[in-house]
Amino acid sequence: MSTNFAIIGGDLRIIKLAKMLAGEGNKIYTYGLEKAEELKNRENIIFCEKLNQALQNTEIVIGPIPFSSNGKEINSPFSDETISVRELMHGMNAKILIAGSITPQIYDLANDEYIEIIDIMKREELAVLNTIATAEGAIEIAVSNTNKIIHGSNVLILGFGRIGKVLAGKMAGLSANVTCAARKDEDLAWIKTYGHKSTNINALGENLSQYDIIINTVPHLILTSERLQYVNEEALLIDLASNPGGIDKKTAKERGLKLVWALALPGKVAPVTTAEFIKDTIYNILKEIYKK
Repeated sequence: MSTNFAIIGGDLRIIKLAKMLAGEGNKIYTYGLEKAEELKNRENIIFCEKLNQALQNTEIVIGPIPFSSNGKEINSPFSDETISVRELMHGMNAKILIAGSITPQIYDLANDEYIEIIDIMKREELAVLNTIATAEGAIEIAVSNTNKIIHGSNVLILGFGRIGKVLAGKMAGLSANVTCAARKDEDLAWIKTYGHKSTNINALGENLSQYDIIINTVPHLILTSERLQYVNEEALLIDLASNPGGIDKKTAKERGLKLVWALALPGKVAPVTTAEFIKDTIYNILKEIYKK
C-alpha cells in the first residue's frame, strides 16, 4: 500500500531515500531539497514552494539525520532556504516526525504541538546495519591515509561495542594484527572469544607506541594529552566518535600526528546503501504505528 510522505531537508542519504520511496509508488512532497537535481522530473516527487504545502498532504514527515546542528534550524544542505525548527514544529501539528539524532529541546517543542517523534537513529536495526558502513568507511580512510598496507599492520581499536566488533572482524579479515581495548571484564572476554588480542583501556600508555593505526569508537576522551605522548609519530589516528570525540585533537595537532575525525561515515561512504537501511527501518516503523 502506497503512502504519502513529506520529506523536509536532509543530505544525500535523504535524497536517495526519496528516490527509493517514490520508485516504490509512494508520493513524496519535498521542501528544502530544491537543489537536489536528481529528484527533479521524477514520478511521485512533488517540489513544494512553501513548507505548509509539503506538510498538508501527509501525517508522516521525514526529517534530516542529524535533525539539527544548532537546535534552531534543521539541516538542509540542498537548499538555500533556512528552515527553522520552530516553524516546522508549528506546521506539523499532530503529525509523526521521523528523523535522526534529536535533542531533548526538540522533544519539548514537539510536545507543545502534539507531534509524535521517532528518532530513527535509536532503532536497533538501523544502528546495527550502519556499523557495516562505518567499519568499511574507517578501513577506506586507513588505506587512503597510510603508506603501508593493512596486511600485517598493528591496529588498535578502542571500544568493543557494535562498531568495534564489526571493524575488528573486517580488519582481521585483511590480515591486520588486531588488538581491541575495553574496560569491562566481559568485553575483554568477548574480544578473546572473537580471536583478537585484548588490552584494558586503563592500561594504555607506553604500549601505544607499537600501533600503526589507532581507531577510537568510544564517545568520551580516551587518548588524553598524556597518552598521546606515547603514540608513534608515524601512526594514523581515526576518531569515529561523535563530538567531542575520544582523542585530544589539540594535542594531536601540536604533536603533528595524523588524525582523521570521521563523523557520519555511513552517509558519506555509502549513501545508497544507507538510504536502503533507512527505508527498511521506516517501513518497520509504519507497520508498528498502524498496528496500534
